[in-house]
Amino acid sequence: MCRGLATDAPVITRHPSISYTQAMDETVQKKRRKPVDPAQTRTNDPERTMADIIRVATREFSEKGLAGARIDVIAEAMCTSKRMIYYYFGSKEGLYIRVLEEAYRRIREIESGLHLDDLAPEDALRKLVGFTVDYQMANPDFIRLVATENIHRGEYLAQSSVIQQLNVPAIEGLRRVYERGLEAGIFRSGIDPVDLHMSISALSVFNVANRHTFSLIFQRELDSAAAIIARRDSIIEMIVRFVRK
Repeated sequence: MCRGLATDAPVITRHPSISYTQAMDETVQKKRRKPVDPAQTRTNDPERTMADIIRVATREFSEKGLAGARIDVIAEAMCTSKRMIYYYFGSKEGLYIRVLEEAYRRIREIESGLHLDDLAPEDALRKLVGFTVDYQMANPDFIRLVATENIHRGEYLAQSSVIQQLNVPAIEGLRRVYERGLEAGIFRSGIDPVDLHMSISALSVFNVANRHTFSLIFQRELDSAAAIIARRDSIIEMIVRFVRK
């Protein structure tokens, strides 16, 4: 045998009482056994399997939209089958809805850890706005997913049984900050927390959703560290000055 060259010939070790023919038969039978599918090993942990599928599907849907995304691409990336994905999510649309839900759940979960109630009202507002700007900048997939769903006029998000509950804490947290600012006499009255949330989101999303076209049209460098910091500070000041008396 040439050293360093691969060979398909099996190396047979056998007990002296076992004939060469028996040993060969056992070797052949072992080679005929169906290899273990990696997907099967994950079925013992369905929550992890579903989370992994959602993670891969998030990239696929955000890059290609609902129409362009392919379940077989997701299955191949997961080393699993399309049947496994349909088993967990029912359909391509069902998986897409779960991806949307997870995208909203993630941002709301992080928001809940900001501990805004522990800060003075204006400091809390500044922290929330800064977080929103930073999160949108760091998670363009989220913005593309939301843009895709708006192309579909919210058709699939409307089918979610949890999406509204996921977003209630965001409004309630902002409402508490605003009401504490009113009581302290530093925020002006007459501002709807939902409208304020919309304004914060709009300013934060524009930086990511429109940066390529805006940069080309106006010949502005928007991706440099200095430009990002300056824009972030500007958005915080705009919101605070809008709310402050």
